[in-house]
Amino acid sequence: DAEGRLVLSDGVAHCSAVPSKLPGSGGIPPDVIIDMATLTGAQMIATGKRHAAVVCNDEELEQAAVEAGRRSGDLVHPLPYCPEFYRGEFKSKVADMKNSVKDRNNAQTSCAANFIHENLNAAYKGAWLHVDMAGPAFIDDRA
Repeated sequence: DAEGRLVLSDGVAHCSAVPSKLPGSGGIPPDVIIDMATLTGAQMIATGKRHAAVVCNDEELEQAAVEAGRRSGDLVHPLPYCPEFYRGEFKSKVADMKNSVKDRNNAQTSCAANFIHENLNAAYKGAWLHVDMAGPAFIDDRA
């Protein structure tokens, strides 16, 4: 299905617009954009039911997410951020990108995050963090 990544992609595209179109922003884009979703079942294969997966373009923000998770009990584990490795997964003959991977054996959770990342405005220079919380969202009926 993969419709969730389309919604998140629209959201990050809107948030990362340069100049910003966010109310009260004065045209200045945010320093950090965080998107969070129960995006892929593959997240549970990658990090299990108790750790959300994070993909981030900024090492400081990634580490802050890991540390915040340890303090709060909402654990996260980083996955590879390698847009250059995953862009080819979304090639399409009829669109800018297709919203599903070509190879289901190629880091599906990182690829889904990369799809969202590819929709950040090219002029956006801030940090971005994606959280895939498919497993932890439902552990012990806790969301």
